[in-house]
Amino acid sequence: MAKEIERKFLVKAGTNVESLGKTVRIVQGYWSSVKERTVRVRIKGDKGFITIKGIGNDSGTTRYEWEKELPVSEVEELLKICEPGVIDKTRTQVQVGPHVFEVDKFAGDNKGLIVAEVELQDEHEKFERPEWLTEEVTGDTRYYNSMLMKTPFTKW
Repeated sequence: MAKEIERKFLVKAGTNVESLGKTVRIVQGYWSSVKERTVRVRIKGDKGFITIKGIGNDSGTTRYEWEKELPVSEVEELLKICEPGVIDKTRTQVQVGPHVFEVDKFAGDNKGLIVAEVELQDEHEKFERPEWLTEEVTGDTRYYNSMLMKTPFTKW
């Protein structure tokens, strides 16, 4: 099983995220959102996916992840039987040095939240930190998409 190693940051208010790189809309729901494992289905642009993630390590940077592509029509059907709450966001991929930051600008009940994630090869890997990043929220479970589905940002 593959490991996902990433760090997560808030993005400075007023940052024109869409001007930083290529953008795609993502809509996703969860079959399971318990902390030991999350199972989500997502439509990302014109592709569909199912993803299973395991529980994170103590720092929140590393966890197991498995993903498989599915036809969009199947994901549309699977979204109908997900737990209540849907994540709707626009993702912009931003190249910063050798790393790609995935910057998610949320809509709907999470409107106003902008989060950037960078995937790493190991927890201690160095990376260039762009000026539009603010507070690091790696490991803060409130910012997990599965938690934003249950307790949206606009209700904090």
